[in-house]
Amino acid sequence: MQVPEITQTLLDAKKNKKLSFGDLEKILGRDEVWIAAVIYRQASASEEEANKLVAALDVNPVYAKELTESPLKGLGPVVPTDPLIYRFYEIMQVYGMPIKSVIHEKFGDGIMSAIDFTLDVEKEEDPKGDRVKVIMSGKFLPYKKW
Repeated sequence: MQVPEITQTLLDAKKNKKLSFGDLEKILGRDEVWIAAVIYRQASASEEEANKLVAALDVNPVYAKELTESPLKGLGPVVPTDPLIYRFYEIMQVYGMPIKSVIHEKFGDGIMSAIDFTLDVEKEEDPKGDRVKVIMSGKFLPYKKW
């Protein structure tokens, strides 16, 4: 996956400063996944948030303006080839319809918002091998009848 130049610049600065997304969460007061989404240009920051981020990474302040602009979202029309990202694609291929059915059974006909939405990634210690715990929480939006 080709990342935008700004993304690579910010990731390089983050690495050089030995900062984690968790460290940036403490500095910006925003969730680490949301901050990563801003860096990967999948979300936009306010002017204040963008300024804090570029200051924390010690990069040229000119990048702050771009971080406030509405991004072009998504991976594109191709199947992802990165193994970790592909697994999420695979999970949706296998479990997408079952998840949809369970949501409709519990909530009715509608969708889960990706706008009024949070996503957390947690590390779950396990003697058989650590586990990745992904928690998605989106507002339920019922389809209107007219």
